[in-house]
Parts: sequence; C-alpha cells; structure tokens
Amino acid sequence: MTKNKKIAILAIIIIAVIAIIGGIYFAMQPKSTAGSKAITAQVVYADGTSKDFTINSTAEFLRGALEDAKLVEGEESDYGLFVKTVDGVTADDANEQWWCFTKGGEPVMTSVDSTPIADGDTFEITLTTGY
Repeated sequence: MTKNKKIAILAIIIIAVIAIIGGIYFAMQPKSTAGSKAITAQVVYADGTSKDFTINSTAEFLRGALEDAKLVEGEESDYGLFVKTVDGVTADDANEQWWCFTKGGEPVMTSVDSTPIADGDTFEITLTTGY
C-alpha cells in the first residue's frame, strides 16, 4: 500500500471517529423544554442559612430563569455566565468563595447557560469556600 493511501485511510478513520463522538455528544446532551414553568432556587449562604425563591419563567435554561428573577449577576466567560453574585451576595475571591450549583444535592455538570429546566425543578445555589 502506498503512503498516500495510508494517509487517506487514516484521515477517513479520524473523520469517522470525530463524527461518532459528535453524534454521541448531541444525543446525550440535556434537552430543554419550552413553555411556562415554575422552578425553585434555594440559596444557601456562608453562615448556613438559606432562602427559597420560586421562579416562574418561560426560559428553557437556568441562566434565563435566574436572570428573569434578577437573582444572579456575573461575568461572561468562554463557557457562558460565571456567577459571582447571588441574591446580592458576592463571592469573595480572596477567601476562595464560589457559588456551587446542585440539583437534588447532585452537582450540576453544565453551565447555567446550558442547564435545562423543567417545571417543578429545584436547584440549590450554595456559597462555598475553598477551591
């Protein structure tokens, strides 16, 4: 087999692998739902106290619902909104504080921009210290 044929076969294999990985990614990514929905955001502050917010929104993703309620502020990043402030409380970088998002006690593995919401969902937003 010539060198050019080997390179062409290798290129075809690489393209096929990329296509398969892309297909799996799109098939497995969380799906959003359209329409009006009510979700709960429980904010847990540094002192351990918490406050529940019921948010009614037509947003399909968590960021939209939280911004509709004017509950979060932050900075744009390559991954979407990096939440710095929740309910007027800003995480202190000097103390290694950050806002941790969970759903049913399990970490949310997507950004607020790409976390889909459904009617009845409950999210916990906890001010966490330590990286």
